[in-house]
This record gives sequence, C-alpha cells and structure tokens, in this order.
Amino acid sequence: MLEFDRVRHAYNGTRSVDDVSFYVERGEVVSLLGPSGCGKTTLLRLAAGLEKPQQGSIRLDGKLLSDTSLTVPPEQRGIGYMFQDYALFPHLTVLQNVTFGLSIRGSEATRRGLDVLEQVGIESAADMFPHELSGGQQQRVALARALAPKPAVILLDEPYAGLDSRLRERIRDQMLHVLKASDAVALMVTHDAEEAMFMSDRIIVLRDGQVVQSGRPVNLYCQPSSAFVAEFFGEVNRVDGVVKGNKVSTPLGEFDVPDGLRNGNHASVIIRHEALFIDPGNDGVIAEVMESRLLGRASLIHLSVPTGRSDIHLHARIPGLNSIEAGSQVRVRVDPSQAFVFRGNSQAD
Repeated sequence: MLEFDRVRHAYNGTRSVDDVSFYVERGEVVSLLGPSGCGKTTLLRLAAGLEKPQQGSIRLDGKLLSDTSLTVPPEQRGIGYMFQDYALFPHLTVLQNVTFGLSIRGSEATRRGLDVLEQVGIESAADMFPHELSGGQQQRVALARALAPKPAVILLDEPYAGLDSRLRERIRDQMLHVLKASDAVALMVTHDAEEAMFMSDRIIVLRDGQVVQSGRPVNLYCQPSSAFVAEFFGEVNRVDGVVKGNKVSTPLGEFDVPDGLRNGNHASVIIRHEALFIDPGNDGVIAEVMESRLLGRASLIHLSVPTGRSDIHLHARIPGLNSIEAGSQVRVRVDPSQAFVFRGNSQAD
C-alpha cells in the first residue's frame, strides 16, 4: 500500500499540497483529479522522491519513503514513473529505452524488454526509434519502460494528454488491462473526469492542494459533495432558488434541500444536461427550443424557460437523433436523482 499521511508541500512560499492524506492498495488504480495547479503532479513527484514533503510522511507497505527528515532516493523506491511527455531517449531504440533502467543486463534484459513490449502490444517496434513511432506507440513504450523493472508502484502523469480522442479511447482500455495484470499500485494524474471514471477504482478530487472528495466513480458522480465536484463530472445547468421549508423553489420545480440549509437561504440547483427530459406529454414546464445540435451519439438541445423576469437558458442532452426544431415549444422535466442542491453564493447566507 502507498500511503500519504498529512502531506504538505510548497513552492516559493505558495502551498501546492495542503494536509493531504490518502492511500492506494496493491492492484488498485486510483486517479488524482482536478484542475491545473491543484497539486496533482506535485503528489506524484513526492511519491517518486523527486520532491521532499515539508510536512507529513509517505510510506510504501509500511516502510518510510519520505518525511521531513528522511528521503529514500528515487532509484531505491521500486517506483515506475510515466511522464506526461513520455521522456523517451531519441538516440535509443524502443527496446533500448525499455531496458535502460533495468538492473539486469544482456540476454536476460532483452527477454524482459521483449516480454513487456509484447504485454503492451508493440513488440514489432523493438528496433525502431522514438521519432519513427506514432503518439500512441510512444505512449505504450513509455508504459513498457515503467513496467519493465516490475515496480511496486506505477505513477502516470496525464498519460493520454498527447493523444486524439479516438486513439485515447482505444489506448486507455489496453492500458487498464496491462495495469491490472501487473498487480502494482497505480496512481494516475488527470484533469479529465471521464478518463478518471474509466480507469479508476477510486478517484481523489483535489482543489487548491486539498482533497475535497474521494471515493468510487459512481459515488462521486451520483453523490457529489459540492457544486465544484458536480461540475467536474460533466456539463451542468445551474438554477438558483430560495429555501422554503425543506424545499428549494425554482422555475423548474421544487427540490429537496440537504441538511444545513434554512428558510430564506439562497441555494443553487446543479442539474446535469442528461437530467433534463423532453416530455412528450403534459408534464414539466414549458420551454422554447433555441437550437438543436447533433453530437453523434447524442443531441444537445438549447432551451429557454420563461420566468416572468428573465428567461433561463438550459442545455439538455438527449440520446441519438431528434426531430425537435428551433422555435418549437416543448415540456421539460428534471430527473431529481441527477439534480444536486448546494448553498448559494449570496452574502446574506
């Protein structure tokens, strides 16, 4: 198990990681998810031994790797690091890149290199150079190099950042199988929520260097702890309202409020695009269709809901093709399981 215990780190007095604690079990893939500058890569560098924590400790299987007084050198940690830019040596062949960091030499190293290249599906490129490979092939070589020493921990920094969307989908499926087969601790950094959900057993959401929520992908998606987390897991509509009793009243209807909100409090209702349904009957509120755009597997419908003061602009994502024309009136209803209520931003609250 890789364990972070109350770790803090700062650069030039600016705190990058602030009192972070979490663990990753062997055989697990855990993602650090958050916007740029939230401390994700710093945590990877701390795990690798490229940085030293200014408070707290990092342990692997109970053995201390780093604290304020001790740092085990990176090469002695048994940790593989896959850098965002892959960091392949341009003057070495694919096989030479993969075997570069091995403690074994000669035919034994060659066999290990070829085995791991076969594992990632790129053994035919063993004698090629990095510049002769596509981005997806380079990515797999970088993974093979990280896996070759059979490390206890694999660290992956934005591993799909340089790939186009179609290639990314194919490569990440293959990489997930490879990581699971290795039975290593796998810690991945990403700012892409869909990527984190696909790859991860658990996700740790970071903001401003702190953990704001962690758990299984389904829990974070269906039970976000804040508007920040809800918005990170997909496009949303935000509708404001006021708490009355145990409900918040909005132009789209009433919604249950969580504990802690009182009568008169301003609240924000976060509604996922896919939570808005175009109802063929008479249920829901009346809305005017402003635009309808086919996105492939789904259509995005732009809606305007009159409120008596100013219209509310909403987006609904519905499956497949549709025959809804701009200018038409429709009925819209909300799936309450995908609508989340949080305290609003009013100063009065």
